[in-house]
Amino acid sequence: MRIATVNVNGIRAAARKGMGDWLEAAAPDVLLLQEVRADPEIAAPLLPGYEPIIWPCRIKGRAGVAVAVREGSGITVGRTRLGVAVPGSDEPDVDSGRWLEADLALPDATPGASRLLTVISAYLHSGQIGTEKMEQKYAHLELVDARMAALLAERAACDGAREILMAGDLNVVRSERDIKNWKPNHNKVAGVLDDEIAHLESWFDAGWIDISRHLHPDAQGPYTWWSQRGKAFDNNVGWRLDYQVVTPGLAERAKSLRVDRAEDYQKRWSDHAPLVVDYRL
Repeated sequence: MRIATVNVNGIRAAARKGMGDWLEAAAPDVLLLQEVRADPEIAAPLLPGYEPIIWPCRIKGRAGVAVAVREGSGITVGRTRLGVAVPGSDEPDVDSGRWLEADLALPDATPGASRLLTVISAYLHSGQIGTEKMEQKYAHLELVDARMAALLAERAACDGAREILMAGDLNVVRSERDIKNWKPNHNKVAGVLDDEIAHLESWFDAGWIDISRHLHPDAQGPYTWWSQRGKAFDNNVGWRLDYQVVTPGLAERAKSLRVDRAEDYQKRWSDHAPLVVDYRL
């Protein structure tokens, strides 16, 4: 099963620039999108061959996440869940369109593999030091921490009969291997702050697996985001901001990983590149 995640930086613009050609060629069975920035009736027709679930942000023109299943894959969608706020509590508008869970029933799983997979499309705040945006990011990260812990507990309660994958644009790097220019950015720029990194590391300490590091433990990158400014893309001055974070049982079935980086700057359809992982299921 092929799972791809990508921040499309506005699905309408991405479609105009060639996203459809990539989607047809890559043919992921499950597609996780972030920063859709469009209502479902606009976004869904831009994903031909897929059955999408789209959660837009309540603030127009911002965020928005989606889970899309390829038609004919045999995968069926069950329960869905929106957001990481405690049920019954008020969720800030800025947190809407950032976390979408979907339970998937998988066809003909191999012996020993779970047939139930929960996937999550996540778009965490980018933040900006010294502003309200940073406060919003940390508040949201605390809620994500709680949900990640709860998901592991739910999995343990069903004796591992369910695997979980959380993927998307997390807007945080983990170490100097995840960013070309570590020293000038470390603890100076949002996304490269020790306090942010500590949140992610707490997940991995608890048992979650970072698939990029699992398959390529010593690699620099692979980067998934490059600034639109200057020659960052041409010179591969990138950041690893996009992740697939999974439960250990699913990590054991990860076969290969790639980043579908455009051939050149003019062929980019987003400032992010898709992170594509094949799993043996």
